[in-house]
Amino acid sequence: MADVTVYLKCDRNVEVQEEDVFLKDLGALRCADGGISARLRAVKVHHFGKEGPKRCVVSALKLVELMEEACPGIRVEVLGETDVLLELVEVDKRHPWRQWCKIALVCLVSFFGTAFTIMAYHNDVGINEVFEGLYRLVLGKEPGHVNVIEVSYSIGLMLGIILFFNHVGGRRLTKDPTPIEVAMKKYEQDVDVTLIETAAREGKEIDV
Repeated sequence: MADVTVYLKCDRNVEVQEEDVFLKDLGALRCADGGISARLRAVKVHHFGKEGPKRCVVSALKLVELMEEACPGIRVEVLGETDVLLELVEVDKRHPWRQWCKIALVCLVSFFGTAFTIMAYHNDVGINEVFEGLYRLVLGKEPGHVNVIEVSYSIGLMLGIILFFNHVGGRRLTKDPTPIEVAMKKYEQDVDVTLIETAAREGKEIDV
């Protein structure tokens, strides 16, 4: 077993739904020996207690130590992240309506919040006066309650939002990620790095 090399590639952020966490949950593992590979995947890494914290940081060195204890003599090559942020996510399968209520609430807040923001911005810059002045300049008469410039602007605003967010309903216009997806990915990465560094600084990281 001394000549056996095991390659370990861990993810930075791992969400689990069971209290017992095994090595196979933290990323990918590759070994030429199938028996060793199966034994290592079944190595228990952490246990979330019912009353304890639901998030922890595990060092890759701790994983290497556990692997070497399970299969003495192996050589472990770490290819992925050096620290893994592990989080227990509790999913209530008995009451799915709660999840739908949360989704509906987020949709309502997003819709009305966005509408209020657009109206407040237009009111702040005086967009009505601009449209009325443009209408008089182009057509040479006083505008009515709803004129063609306002309708065209509303349609253009809608099309601009669709093109910017790269979505029409559930369909994606191009293969590129949307600006929201890029922003959320950067935000998640910043949060993960902050939590990992904080755990290491406070001595709460599970290490050797």
